Amino acid sequence: MPTTDQAETTTDQVLADERAHLAESRAALRRMREHTESLSADVAADWVSKQILEAQLELRVAALADHPGTPLFFGRMDHDGEAASDELPATMYVGRRHVHDGDEGRPLVLDWRAPVSRGFYQAGPADPMGWARRRRFGFHGGELTAFEDEPLDGRSLGPSAILTEEIERPRTGPMRDIVATIQPEQDVIVRADLLRTVCVQGAPGTGKTAVGLHRAAYLLFTHRERLARSGVLIVGPNRAFLAYISAVLPALGEIQVDQATIDDLLGEPAADEPAGAAAIKGEARMADVLRKALWRHLRKPEEGLVVTRGASRFRLADHEVRQIAAALRGTMRYGNGRAAFAQRLAHQILVRMEERGEAPDDRVQDQVARSKPVKELLDAVWPKVTAEQVLYGLLSDADVLRAAARGVLSDEEQAAIRWAKPARSHRSARWTTADRALLDELNGLIERTPSLGHLVVDEAQDLSEMQLRALGRRCATGSATVLGDLAQGTTAWSARSWEDVLRHLGQEEGEVTELTLGFRVPGAVLDFAARLLPQVAPGLAAPRSLRAGAGSLTLRAVPDLAAGVAGAARTALEREGSIGVIVADDAVPAYAAALARAGLDHAVLGPEATGDQRLLVVPATLAKGLEYDHVIVAEPAGIVAAEERGLARLYVVLTRAVSSLTVVHRADLPERLAS
Repeated sequence: MPTTDQAETTTDQVLADERAHLAESRAALRRMREHTESLSADVAADWVSKQILEAQLELRVAALADHPGTPLFFGRMDHDGEAASDELPATMYVGRRHVHDGDEGRPLVLDWRAPVSRGFYQAGPADPMGWARRRRFGFHGGELTAFEDEPLDGRSLGPSAILTEEIERPRTGPMRDIVATIQPEQDVIVRADLLRTVCVQGAPGTGKTAVGLHRAAYLLFTHRERLARSGVLIVGPNRAFLAYISAVLPALGEIQVDQATIDDLLGEPAADEPAGAAAIKGEARMADVLRKALWRHLRKPEEGLVVTRGASRFRLADHEVRQIAAALRGTMRYGNGRAAFAQRLAHQILVRMEERGEAPDDRVQDQVARSKPVKELLDAVWPKVTAEQVLYGLLSDADVLRAAARGVLSDEEQAAIRWAKPARSHRSARWTTADRALLDELNGLIERTPSLGHLVVDEAQDLSEMQLRALGRRCATGSATVLGDLAQGTTAWSARSWEDVLRHLGQEEGEVTELTLGFRVPGAVLDFAARLLPQVAPGLAAPRSLRAGAGSLTLRAVPDLAAGVAGAARTALEREGSIGVIVADDAVPAYAAALARAGLDHAVLGPEATGDQRLLVVPATLAKGLEYDHVIVAEPAGIVAAEERGLARLYVVLTRAVSSLTVVHRADLPERLAS
């Protein structure tokens, strides 16, 4: 049995060897970058090709950047000696990107997304997958400081200290990637095939957002060329959230992924409206109302068509024009139907010309389709309309709404969504958030919406059925990763079923999977917040946490809220990590002023960005999806009273803590929390 000195010598030698491999890998990455920088786009055959090649080289150089504070690799696998050498390397280092020796092409670090790297995440005593040992590395900054070996020979594996330390490591600033700590059940989702749509119901702290982002990175690696053409889009609830997650994909080497909120895609709202009206407009049955409203713009032909070419006149009777219009009505998008109507009319004129012995070709048909008589008839029967014109007419005219909504909306529902004081025209109309989704639906009925290769939608439970339909048009020929938590639904139209969400997205075949084991939120905090679940989401199982979190929850009743919050913030500042003071939106100025009076440097989180301050005052409506090491919740009763689904908002707020949660209150806590 080795002595303590021998064990320390062995450990020191292993650390020295691994640090040498890290230095060699960093040097190799630097050479890879230098080689790429030396390449010239002058070899391109033409100017356009040169511009494309230059852009590709710039992206490659950016992807090869070495970030000194980020570990180049985080794990190592050693095979058991029985696996075929052409299937598994003897030793494999797993990291954020592939690094090879420039002279020999010898892989020094394998990309975590490579098929062979799957063993690092999924190999275990029950199925070692040909591997004998997994080694995890601990880093401080960019320096390798520790290692931990996990034998895969059938012995039970205890909790990993390095894994736990990485999960619990305090953070400030944007969200970090979790590539070193992906769990087996998360890895299955990450590596799901591109053609599969996956919906993840994830309790707080289960890593659902990180899983979705890592799946995007995995798909871009595995299907690079295909997705480079069709595109990948991340859709988040607000810009503060998108700023928070913005560093994850670049850290994984993916810098060409667009991010947007639903308002970025559909248009910023210019007005608010009652929640009841918004909820009605958000329902999928509005799609039928809009379809009827659009096609009501077609008019019955009252006259035939006469086209003059030279000395000849060619006629179509009015009943023939009606037959052509009727045959096309509703069989295609409105705009395509308008173009097809002109071509069908022109074709029938060509038939008349052929009957007289002429031999017209396709060019003549196009000329006829663009002729003045055809254009005049086209505008009279199949007028060109915009989505704004159609929706303006629908919401401003009771008769138009009644005709389009017959059998779909009740009289009361029609009255709720109809404008009491319409704008003077569609150009001056002030559209709401719900209206923007209706306009997008109409645009989709008029012209085709381009489809992406893959769509990642986070906090999807807060999207209306019409907003989901809008996103569905953007992945109609692709797939999606849908992320959310039904318990965190806080909008008037929040989803109650993931099957319904997938149906409205047009992805009915999507697979719903559930993550219930939390890694980020302490158990004491999660159990406290879960008391609200029977009221906010009675059908969901209570989440569990991997971390007990003893001492992580403090409930503090105070006579002076401002002083109590300032005191809690001062205590939190004595500990390492980020601090979020989450309050009802209308109370933000008061608490910001209280922190200022206490001499505590802080910032207020706005809708556009996360803020760089360690201490932030966070409006409750912006807290979703964010996390802080230490969370101070001010007056839960005020957060609950601020909106219709206030208890759901409170559940969100209480589960933003990674290390500690302090609840400061003067009014009574909600009943389930007080008990």
